[in-house]
Amino acid sequence: MHLKSTLITLVLAASAISGSAKEQLVIVNEGSWGMDNGRLSYFEDGTIVSNDWFGEINNEKIGDTPNDIVLINGKQIAIAVNTSNIIHIINPDGTAITAIENVPNCRKLASDGNYLYATSYAHEIEIDGTTKTFTKGYVAKIDVETFKVVAACEVGYEPEGVAVYKGRLFVANSGGYSYSENHDYEKTVSVVNAETMIVERTVDTGKINLYGSMSQSGKYLCINSVGDYGANGPATVIMDCDKVLAGVPDNECSVALPYASTYSTVATDGSFYAIGSQYSMATGGYVYDYITINPEAVLNDGAEAGVSTTLPGTVKENIETFAQPYGLYVNPYSGYIYATDAVSYTSAGKLHQWDPQGKYIGEWKVYINPGHFLALPDANGVEDIVAPGSENPDAPVYNLQGIRVSHPVPGQIYIQNGRKFLYVE
Repeated sequence: MHLKSTLITLVLAASAISGSAKEQLVIVNEGSWGMDNGRLSYFEDGTIVSNDWFGEINNEKIGDTPNDIVLINGKQIAIAVNTSNIIHIINPDGTAITAIENVPNCRKLASDGNYLYATSYAHEIEIDGTTKTFTKGYVAKIDVETFKVVAACEVGYEPEGVAVYKGRLFVANSGGYSYSENHDYEKTVSVVNAETMIVERTVDTGKINLYGSMSQSGKYLCINSVGDYGANGPATVIMDCDKVLAGVPDNECSVALPYASTYSTVATDGSFYAIGSQYSMATGGYVYDYITINPEAVLNDGAEAGVSTTLPGTVKENIETFAQPYGLYVNPYSGYIYATDAVSYTSAGKLHQWDPQGKYIGEWKVYINPGHFLALPDANGVEDIVAPGSENPDAPVYNLQGIRVSHPVPGQIYIQNGRKFLYVE
């Protein structure tokens, strides 16, 4: 994206990687399923401030198996707590605002700033006192002013990751309960009109069990296909949302890569970093993939041109020493890289940090099964205004949720070159 000075003005804030920006990270520790011991860790500038951030601030447990966290609009944070059937809404300082309790079996979250969207494995939801029943799973629409569910739309069985793009919700369906329910694994992405909450298209990716969080880099999605742990091995689906919305045939909307992407994130240059675990029936253990994906090259030039089996600096080398890799994240505001090690799955895990070039910095003890991350914007806001410089004007632009954008909105704050800026037409 080229931001021409004749068309716009970029008002840059001096919160660059080497400047005043803070590393403020919330880590979601899932705890042990059924033990009601999920926790949040709060990390700031090289220090774990708390390994029970929510509990200490609000004097209550967060719940059983939290499994996603998103920044709604820069003012509120949403956390899906799956087994407790709760979506917590909190302030960036950790204080609780409310808890939404009528989206049972909530899984993954996304927001467009006005609404929060949550996928659910359940078959029922209450809207305005009326129970709505679905055969498959659904995505719920929640007003972030009232925190009420205002609509829901049936998608596929056991929907997982959800992303917002150009007024549409892209929902990855897993069919993960196929082993216990009377249906097959799913291999589709449902495209839902976010305003009407009606499915406009269902895209067949050709790969089954689209499980876990998806990463979004502008119009591109990175979706993990788990497979069935047998004949159908794992894969990574890279999807072009613009092609989907343009009505391009299903098989031209995405490319499947022969790698797992169990944990993925978006780098500051718009590429995807991923760690994938593949279970080996032969050894009874796991084999890991470490990949960097250029989504544009994958879709335009073929998979071989867009995939590198490495990560920056020593990131891959260091993660290979982990007992159980469990998460991967890039802070969109600073470029610092993070990964977590679940260690034994039943004891305290570890948070590891690298600088943007992949130089290892250190590790910190967190809590049980640390698997999800959210970087917070610098609490100081936009200050120390400087004039636009010539530093890489074609670098990708991200919103405050760390999602790459192609069309900035005047008056909104974005991230480019590791700096925050106010977009003015």
